[in-house]
Amino acid sequence: MSVFTEFTMMKNLHRAGGKIVLLVMDGLGGLPMEVGGATELETAHTPNLDRMASEATTGLSIPIRPGVEPGSGPAHLSLFSYDPVKYEIGRGVLEALGIGFALQASDLAARGNFATADADGTITDRRAGRISTDECIRLCEKLQAATGDILPGYEVIVKPVKEHRFVLVIRGDGLGGQLTETDPLVTGKKPLLVEDESGTPQGAHTAELVNKWVSAARAALADEPKANSLNLRGLASDPGLPRFPEVYGLRAAAIAVYPMYKGVARLVGMEVVDFEGERPTHEVDALEKAWDDYDFFFVHIKKTDSYGEDGNFAAKVHEIEEVDAVIPRILALQPGAVIVTGDHSTPAKLRSHSWHPVPTLLWSPTAMPDQVQSFGERACASGHLGIFHATNMIPQAMAHAGRLGRFGA
Repeated sequence: MSVFTEFTMMKNLHRAGGKIVLLVMDGLGGLPMEVGGATELETAHTPNLDRMASEATTGLSIPIRPGVEPGSGPAHLSLFSYDPVKYEIGRGVLEALGIGFALQASDLAARGNFATADADGTITDRRAGRISTDECIRLCEKLQAATGDILPGYEVIVKPVKEHRFVLVIRGDGLGGQLTETDPLVTGKKPLLVEDESGTPQGAHTAELVNKWVSAARAALADEPKANSLNLRGLASDPGLPRFPEVYGLRAAAIAVYPMYKGVARLVGMEVVDFEGERPTHEVDALEKAWDDYDFFFVHIKKTDSYGEDGNFAAKVHEIEEVDAVIPRILALQPGAVIVTGDHSTPAKLRSHSWHPVPTLLWSPTAMPDQVQSFGERACASGHLGIFHATNMIPQAMAHAGRLGRFGA
């Protein structure tokens, strides 16, 4: 088995060393809007990232497998060196953990999206116009009151997350199966029924419960002007993954704005750093304050992905430039290694996640610079790292930070 997925080997090899920063610009990879053009990253003015690239080892990472479009949860597990094909996790679990919900082992959790539908139920906006978080809180209270007791023998819990997102938790005995999602993933289609793919009585029963709740919830929302419908994604229970700090010997911290990314960090045993603000500069403020307390820092930038999904090329470019502006502050902390990458690509041209490899740089005082002089998709394609699986990144960063011992005599 590969060293990069053999956690026992990592436990035996890790040792003390320099600090590591994993800086993730969500959905970083892009595409030109027209033939012969530049991507968002190539368009952005990034003197600091370009300088890092000229001093670093670079390449393109594959989050899942070549040609496979990644979800955010699996893509981040891959960045943390958990093969997402081996360690599958439902997004509902990540959302619940992200808001600090005390998820029990037998709970079924789902990520909910408020949506807009026309009279026959066809989805016209999968995010209900990105309603405000205050509106989300009101709607969750409405759903809790209307649906909290409709499943006899089970507790139903509805919690707000952020903007159009919420968490549904069903608590009780006998839940399970492999459940499909209701979201058709495109507008102009009706939602899907939840089905069980495990073929077990437990799974069939659970699917029936979820569909009953969804029907009641949509009925409760029918009079809403925007969020008059909803969809569920990532229905699952906590799989109990190996703990990142134990595997790698790293006191690990997560600095993120959106709850889902706090959730995936908590799932693997990272501690979440609380801070005020939502901009890259606020996240680096938090990094500086926490620097002495941890060995590994996962810093997550969300808006690069949001603007890509909105098709807003210029705004995604600006967000990348905002991140570039804080790079000198990160390097001033004298880390042993810095990874700059994305969890996946979200080209504004496609308005969605895509399968395209993600530009990646590994900066360290011990890095062997390649010929790359700028940070971009086409430049990184010629870097020494080549096209590699994202699970390889953490061990490489640990080696550059002096945190891995020798294997064998």
